[in-house]
Amino acid sequence: MTGLAAYAPLLAALIALLIGLTVGKAWERYKLRDGKWIDRRRARKSSHYILGLSFLGGNQIDLAIEELARAASLDAEALEVHMILGNLYREKGQVGKAITVHQGLLQRPNLTKLEHAYVLLCLGLDYKRGGFVDRALEAFNEVLRLDATNSYALVNLQKLHEEQHQWTDAYDTRQRLSKLTDVDSVSKNQAILAFLENEIGLEAMRRKDYPEAIRRFEGAIELDARAVPAYLNLGDVRVAQGKDQEAGDIWERLIAVAPDRAYLAFGRLESLAVRNGAPDRFAHLCRRIIEENPQDWRARLSLSRHLASSGRPHDALDLLFSALVQNPHALGIHQAIWHALGQLHYPPALVSRYSELTQHAVFYLDPHVCMRCRYRSTELLWQCPHCHDWNTFVEERIAPAQDTTEVEA
Repeated sequence: MTGLAAYAPLLAALIALLIGLTVGKAWERYKLRDGKWIDRRRARKSSHYILGLSFLGGNQIDLAIEELARAASLDAEALEVHMILGNLYREKGQVGKAITVHQGLLQRPNLTKLEHAYVLLCLGLDYKRGGFVDRALEAFNEVLRLDATNSYALVNLQKLHEEQHQWTDAYDTRQRLSKLTDVDSVSKNQAILAFLENEIGLEAMRRKDYPEAIRRFEGAIELDARAVPAYLNLGDVRVAQGKDQEAGDIWERLIAVAPDRAYLAFGRLESLAVRNGAPDRFAHLCRRIIEENPQDWRARLSLSRHLASSGRPHDALDLLFSALVQNPHALGIHQAIWHALGQLHYPPALVSRYSELTQHAVFYLDPHVCMRCRYRSTELLWQCPHCHDWNTFVEERIAPAQDTTEVEA
């Protein structure tokens, strides 16, 4: 008995702990209000709540708002239901309603620290949607004071700084965020930090602080070897400093690292070659790229323009017809062909050949599309103006490329 008596206090403590956990769970579910025990999960268990989530999943926002408003009316204490309802008001563009709902939730006296942070996050999103930048910044910073690891607040804070072109603040915020993400996100964070470094470098370049601009552009390349705009801008700085050879080396390094973006350097390299009295260097570069990648229609287009401007429209047309087979929908190719045909006074045989090649071709002005939000653009953009994500644009092709041998045979 003495042995059992020795364990009696421990047994009593365990029983007390179990009772406490049971009471705590009950209190989580029930709350005394107006002298009555109320089920706090009543709103979530209602058919209105379930229907509201169902409509929300089907993107029927109006019906979701209607059902969730009914669910919220069943219990004013159902925090998550009111938060969702406020977020839906914001998505519908009813920012004033959303702010009212979320500000009302902040007045509750018994919010936990985490609940307070998430309501503030919703309010910050309301302010951001409404264009109240200072209030949004204040809200997101307050969220981070309450919860320093809140990645949603950090992402939205970064985007706000980007929209205001506060690139240094955006960079610092992204660095904080990169410390919270997993290993799989490292490359994405490095790429975004590289784009932000590039923007800081552009600011330095505009004020002619070339040493700082060079440091930033080189820092961007160190973060991400495929930081294409940093190569382009670093070469521009070297040209501004009168260092053409270094500029050419940088742009050719870009072509080696990111051959799919090589065309962005073609105009710069051609101007450099012509200015330095070595136009053949650019022609050799284009031909090398075509040999390495026979489907590169942009290299053909650039070389054809170079040849046409040198008084060689026949050679230009041969390249353009080959490029047309690779991408019959590129407006630039069609324009270059008509320019070359005009130089030759529209020989009927060449015009007929062009007509045959373009019999089923369709071309449009905005072939670049954001992979995230489907925003379309006439040119390649590094940051989407709609969803504000970085490096999401690809060139959309209507039909697969054909083999150049069809034209060259």
